[in-house]
Amino acid sequence: MSVRHAWVVSEGSTTTSWFDVRLAFADGARVDALAVLCGEDVRVEDVRARPPLSLDDLAVLAEWLEEPLFEACVPAPARGVPVASRRARPAWPRGREGCRLVAQEYRAAREEGGDPVLAVMRATGHSRRKSLRLIGQARDEGFLTPRRARR
Repeated sequence: MSVRHAWVVSEGSTTTSWFDVRLAFADGARVDALAVLCGEDVRVEDVRARPPLSLDDLAVLAEWLEEPLFEACVPAPARGVPVASRRARPAWPRGREGCRLVAQEYRAAREEGGDPVLAVMRATGHSRRKSLRLIGQARDEGFLTPRRARR
């Protein structure tokens, strides 16, 4: 799951923030949502899912989004306004779990025809060099096929 701060609009003492939220599942399913934080209220304005969500899944969507959204919307102490730093990296697990997630992002991007290294960069918040290192570690752990046949 990734939450990205999209934009902020301030009017007087009221600040409204929009967030792009993406849930990617191991089976290739994906949910993209646009969430809005206004004051202390968080609303989901737009949801796109592939394959489409059932009514039961739509009912639990808020539970899936709640914790990552509130982590992204932590108010800055000085101004009381949620601010997402451009340099802030999403929390990323270390070890085997991190390698497994890197492999999922990599494979999902390959299936969609996108750049898998760029997908890992977006998901982890790391540079290209560090992302390539993480992909190599995922290969070493056996989550991805080896790059070249060993002789």
